[in-house]
Amino acid sequence: MHLYKLGKVLWDESQLIYHALAKMGREALCLVSPSTPYVCIGFHQQAESEVDMEYCSRNTVPVFRREVGGGAVYLDGNQYFFQLILHKDNPMVPKSKVAFYKKFIQPVINVYRRVGIPAEYKAVNDVITGSRKISGTGAGEIGDCIVFVGNLIMDFNYEMMSKILMVPDEKFRDKIYQTLEANLSTIRRELGEENAAKWSESILNDMLAEEFQTLIGPLESCDRDQLLDKKVEELRTIFITDDRVSRKVKEGFANREVKIRAGTRVFHRLHKAPGGLIRADFEVNEDRYGKISLSGDFFCYPEATVRWLERSLSGKPVEKSGELIGILYSEKGVETPGIEIDDWIKVLAV
Repeated sequence: MHLYKLGKVLWDESQLIYHALAKMGREALCLVSPSTPYVCIGFHQQAESEVDMEYCSRNTVPVFRREVGGGAVYLDGNQYFFQLILHKDNPMVPKSKVAFYKKFIQPVINVYRRVGIPAEYKAVNDVITGSRKISGTGAGEIGDCIVFVGNLIMDFNYEMMSKILMVPDEKFRDKIYQTLEANLSTIRRELGEENAAKWSESILNDMLAEEFQTLIGPLESCDRDQLLDKKVEELRTIFITDDRVSRKVKEGFANREVKIRAGTRVFHRLHKAPGGLIRADFEVNEDRYGKISLSGDFFCYPEATVRWLERSLSGKPVEKSGELIGILYSEKGVETPGIEIDDWIKVLAV
């Protein structure tokens, strides 16, 4: 398997490279970090609902929509990314996504422990030290591959993270800042400035490569080649567009119901499940679902699950929602770590 230890790259390439490798079907471990900051949003999120796009534009902070689930996050060069690309049929890949996370998060935990931070696994996909998160990870299916991405966090800009998020008012923004600072930690915070300085990006990447190699087998160091660079450029023309990043929905209410006429209502619903936030906008006409739009910061496999749910429920009786979702899960082999069928039923209840 290839090892791409690339260090600092252009901000968009820190995302485009693993997308390119996956679409090329090339198994690899990629270790990178962005040379300049940006915001990255999850595959199922609505940009205008999650991110203050006006603030990002004013401050020249670009926004990227990845093909992996999860939430919006501010990223910069103090976060060292690992990106593992494996074929879906690779025998090392567990069938359960929960088992997948537990297996492939272990190398990250081992690196933190080697530098003196007592890290632990917390389901579904977090690494914590004490009560604080110290690594963000996610997995998604891209082409014929499954991609596992995450970071070692040397430092984190809590203030910028609180500023890039869309919030109802500044008081709430202050609350986000305080909560982030209380619940998200870093290598520098845990070890102190002097001890953290011993662990450069290069040293930490070497340790990551060693730990992943113990788990997945030999890694062959290699440089970017023409085929990879060509694929990155091809994807750049697709990914870095306003239409891809932006969604045209602007939401300002946690839950709302609007009666259009007798028998016809429009709903906006939010539901916080253990696996993430689910957002639903849908119509109900004479006790049947009309058009449904689902989004949020959850993970689901396959990625097409959201579209399947929308299509399978549209036009169907509301009372049949649980049964229909159960059939979809069974027939398509759907996995939504931390989100049960009952969570979908709750967010789609009328």
